Amino acid sequence: MRRAVLLGLAMFTLAAPQILTATCHAADSINPQADFKAFRKYFTERFTNVPLNDFVNGPYSMDAGLRKQWLEIDAFPPYQFALDKGKEMFNTPFKNGKTYGDCFPNKGIGVRQDYPYFDTKSGEVITLDVALNQCREANGEKPFDYSKDDMAALTAYMAYTSRGKRFDIKIPDDPRALAAYEKGEEYFYTRRGQLNFSCASCHVQNPGGHLRTEVLAPALGIVAAMPIYRSEWGGMGTISRRFTSCNSQVRATPLKPEDELYRDVEYYLSYMSNGLPISGPGARP
Repeated sequence: MRRAVLLGLAMFTLAAPQILTATCHAADSINPQADFKAFRKYFTERFTNVPLNDFVNGPYSMDAGLRKQWLEIDAFPPYQFALDKGKEMFNTPFKNGKTYGDCFPNKGIGVRQDYPYFDTKSGEVITLDVALNQCREANGEKPFDYSKDDMAALTAYMAYTSRGKRFDIKIPDDPRALAAYEKGEEYFYTRRGQLNFSCASCHVQNPGGHLRTEVLAPALGIVAAMPIYRSEWGGMGTISRRFTSCNSQVRATPLKPEDELYRDVEYYLSYMSNGLPISGPGARP
């Protein structure tokens, strides 16, 4: 599988030579630290006019005109309704009297930067969305849909309480954790669908470019603003909604929201964003 990734990367070697080199060195041994250094170097050297922390603002760090519009819109953020709803939900007790805060460190406030994490008990990546539904089920409540509405509102509020805190994603010394990281990396660089695009085709090869009317965001920091309000959706969406939407756009069959592979991709991208601040919830065209 890793060699398949190398073939995909080779399709745009000129666009991302540092990342290709790091991946080639890691072909026989997984080295997240080397990947991280190459990934960071690639983006900071390609976009020397973008301050490191500003990459979390996605397309608004790439396009001056779009950034100006965003700053004007953000005075009255379109995601405010989700923040208000999420805060109310977060603080409303379950039928058994407990709250979401009882399921998380620090009562769930300011913890977004620590997700996703690899759970050594289950052997899987646990995203914030999955942790919230696990909390609900443990307290006798039905799980929420992973794509939008209540889940998007809850994660919007929890992201907001972590704004400015920096990603701190750990990869434990566990072969299963390294395997999850590798699967996420592979999925990110593997081409799929009728358009034969990978995630990297847009977000590594062409950030700052246009896909129809959309300015493409850089992969560095791309998960920091989630969940997001998108004008094309007319509402909020989670990371899973964005992943399924991207798959559909390249005419590939989307996975189920919070599928293991989607969680692995989020794990990979979040590790690549280590040290960058949480900026969510966000807004996009």
